[in-house]
Amino acid sequence: MPHQPSDSRLTPPTAPPTLSLPRRGMRDTSQGLSIPAGAAVTGPQAQQATELAQRYELLERLGVSTAASQNFDELARDMAEQAGFLYGFVNLFLEEQTFVGLHQPPADSGYVIVGRTMSRDHGWCPEVVARKKALPLHDVHASPRFSGNHVVDAVGIRSYFGAPLIHDSETVLGTVCVIDPEKRPLSEARRLRDIVINAGAQVMDRIAHTPVR
Repeated sequence: MPHQPSDSRLTPPTAPPTLSLPRRGMRDTSQGLSIPAGAAVTGPQAQQATELAQRYELLERLGVSTAASQNFDELARDMAEQAGFLYGFVNLFLEEQTFVGLHQPPADSGYVIVGRTMSRDHGWCPEVVARKKALPLHDVHASPRFSGNHVVDAVGIRSYFGAPLIHDSETVLGTVCVIDPEKRPLSEARRLRDIVINAGAQVMDRIAHTPVR
């Protein structure tokens, strides 16, 4: 499989028009949640708003940019290549899932090309953020809970391995993950899980050594 980076938007493998991965349509940039005017704020929504505000505050305090980073792109590439996966991500869980690190096939490879953001509701990273521990899916169709996912249809993904980015055992900033259109043997699950966990530790080490503003 090819393993070279590209930063194009989501594109069907054989069609020139570009499509972005789904995003939330309404924004509240102060808190990062999409809540219609006049809607009641539920307990989970309030909790999400609090956690999101904490992430933004922590990233600002640590001096970590939410823009695409060459250093994080390299970490995403190394992680994907170690795992033998087509795609690798360093993902900050903000108003949208924001891929500050991204590795994927080249634009002319015939594989789907993804953009730098995705809705907070799609993919498997939201599950990793919620559970605060790694999620190894050697075959996403092995469990009905994880099989029904927009990313399965949009990108044709069969395997996912992700781990959380946790600061001081408290605040979850996001995830690192690898995805691929091919399922993996169950016997490989532990090794692949350890690769993303180690990559997450490298990301947090890089964040910890970012000059504080």
